[in-house]
Amino acid sequence: MSGRFDAIPEAAVRDGTATDAYFLRTEETLERADRNPTVVAEITRDQFPTGEFDLLAGVKDAARLLEDLPVDVDAIREGRLFDGGPVLRIEGEYLDFARYETSLLGFLSHQSAIATAALEACRAAPDASVLSFGARHVHPSLAGVVERGALLGGLDGFSHVAAGELLGREAGGTMPHALVIAFGDQETAWEAFDDAVAPEVPRIAIADTFSDEKDESLRAAATLGDALDGVRLDTTGSRRGDFRHIVREVRWELDARGREDVDIFVSGGLGPTELRELRDLVDGFGVGGYVSNADPLDFALDIVELDGEPVSKRGKLSGVKQAFRTPDGGHHVGLADRADPEGGDPLLEPLIRDGEIVREFDLDAATERAREDADAVGFREQA
Repeated sequence: MSGRFDAIPEAAVRDGTATDAYFLRTEETLERADRNPTVVAEITRDQFPTGEFDLLAGVKDAARLLEDLPVDVDAIREGRLFDGGPVLRIEGEYLDFARYETSLLGFLSHQSAIATAALEACRAAPDASVLSFGARHVHPSLAGVVERGALLGGLDGFSHVAAGELLGREAGGTMPHALVIAFGDQETAWEAFDDAVAPEVPRIAIADTFSDEKDESLRAAATLGDALDGVRLDTTGSRRGDFRHIVREVRWELDARGREDVDIFVSGGLGPTELRELRDLVDGFGVGGYVSNADPLDFALDIVELDGEPVSKRGKLSGVKQAFRTPDGGHHVGLADRADPEGGDPLLEPLIRDGEIVREFDLDAATERAREDADAVGFREQA
């Protein structure tokens, strides 16, 4: 298994060799002992609700991984928020899925973290356009994972071309400082961009390459006239100073010259805190590392039933469970064979039955679910 880049091929994920070695040792041991119990295994982050919700993503990949195995799987739908308890449950003979644990956890842990961070960013600036600019912070083979998670969390678009081709979406973006530097002066670069790119591409000029943001924004407006849609401010944090004050200055000077039509976009090291501070002044944000570099959620897979009897290791809860959304927006975890909480909406639903996927995956629908669920539970509410 070799290639030009250090990317695990899809075939290794599918055949289960993209795993930790001890799972293969476990297979050897159980097979030698002629032991293959029927189990129920659950994937959880926290055992009990903590009050901190996360957004579930990666279920589509998990389903594709387990497809065609003789197992039944239930899972929370992508785009729903969860707070403790199981997000996915597998029932079957253990050796039929044991080696897939590593990849399964990776699918859910990584994309759920990205989607949660994206939702945080969207909630911080609900009236602005927020784009994902973070693909440069991850291995190129992960760009599709990053951008799908960003869209699921509610971001309005992304910049990575190959991810767009994979997801059936068109990549967007403005222009880099390198374009201006390559021409040697701002005006020539802006005019060349306007002349070269398709008419439907917004004319958003990078406006902080050689001089300050206010000066370059006004020069861009004078150079491109009515063709200018917006300016982007991307000065590195070490030279930025009071960014809110800078944006206010740029807005003032553009408006003073009758250019209220010119939007202001900002990027560079931004997260929810910065978006909240600037959202009343800024029309659009580019968010990078906050989303793409989100720390994977600490999911674990544990056997909770063995040959029909409750079981668990230390620190985990035995028995088959269900998670519910309560009418007040809370999250309830209980044993699946007990009474539901009054008015509770069960979250784990059929995903695979006897190896066949029984659910559709619609990214737009998942994004809408995330938006509605975030409102229902008061996700990361801040003024």
